[in-house]
Amino acid sequence: MSAARIEVIVREGGQVVRLSGRWTLATTSRLAAVLSKELGRVSDLAGSWDCLELEAIDSAGAVLLWRAWKRAWPARLSIRPEHRRVFERIDTADHEPRAAMVPISPLHGAMVIGAATIGIGRHLGDFVALVGQFGLNLAHVLRYPVDLPRREISANLYKSGVRAMPVTALVGFLIGVVLSYLSALQLKQFGADIFIVNIIGLGLVRELGPVLVAILVAGRSGSAMTAQLGVMRVTEEIDALATMGVSRGLRLVFPKVVALTVALPLLVLWSTAIALIGGMVSAQLQLDISYGFFFQTLPRVVPVANLWIGLAKGAIFGMFIALVACHFGLRVRPNTESLSSNTTASVVTAITVVIVIDAMFAVATRSIGLPGSA
Repeated sequence: MSAARIEVIVREGGQVVRLSGRWTLATTSRLAAVLSKELGRVSDLAGSWDCLELEAIDSAGAVLLWRAWKRAWPARLSIRPEHRRVFERIDTADHEPRAAMVPISPLHGAMVIGAATIGIGRHLGDFVALVGQFGLNLAHVLRYPVDLPRREISANLYKSGVRAMPVTALVGFLIGVVLSYLSALQLKQFGADIFIVNIIGLGLVRELGPVLVAILVAGRSGSAMTAQLGVMRVTEEIDALATMGVSRGLRLVFPKVVALTVALPLLVLWSTAIALIGGMVSAQLQLDISYGFFFQTLPRVVPVANLWIGLAKGAIFGMFIALVACHFGLRVRPNTESLSSNTTASVVTAITVVIVIDAMFAVATRSIGLPGSA
């Protein structure tokens, strides 16, 4: 492999710098500093440059020469056409116009807020339209029961409900243990051990059970629904269904919403029962409260109205989680980046909606199911 060489030849017209050999990355990488120094020394004396004897040159060697030429073409240059094209590409890239800095407008903050407001408004408009379409589909199914998508509902019940039972049971049991353990540490100090049943019962049945299950389902089933619809959008399956005259609302959205509205209250009941068992076991180990006392006291200190409130929360949480998941799934554009961003937005929005609805429930039912309430 010929090394890069620099020769200075004195002629009548002045000094000529002759370049030969291979000016490539393989031959110039180790000698880049030496070659740059030598080129800088001869460039001020050179009357012309002779590059006809170059065997090969790539962008690495061309950049060394371009810098020695002070980023401009020499007045006299002899070079082959194929090698000239390498320098022409460097010249084009070196003189590309830079984007002008746009000054920040004094109204930039207002513009950002306005754009965000418009985006939220569009989301709300599309979501309301989706809810309205679901209402129309529900009325259609009630009028024509034969069109009920039973298989789709059954499949979504299995995926969203049955397959979520192990993880909700595990989390519920651990939450019951943790809540009982922390409560026992405080109640021991005041000799109020028996009130642990009140704390665990009301906390799990009325609040923690429905909210925790909803958050788990939003992260598990909600994201899966969004991803499923998003993939169908990317692969144009939704457009194919529309072409065949199949209603996407009745076949894709309706089964998911119905299935999750039915499955989530059952998951709440299941997870709350497991959480109460965990709390009962922890209470027996920490405070020596018998299982019999726990079973006898729980119905008395936790009225059954709290159970109905928890189940109602579960149904509403399930409906809104499914609607939010379908909303973002149908907004996916035919590219993978949109799929990932909408799936993330679906989970975050669903969890936020769950917390907002729970706060509204807390205010609306503040006088129902609590001991001593009017």
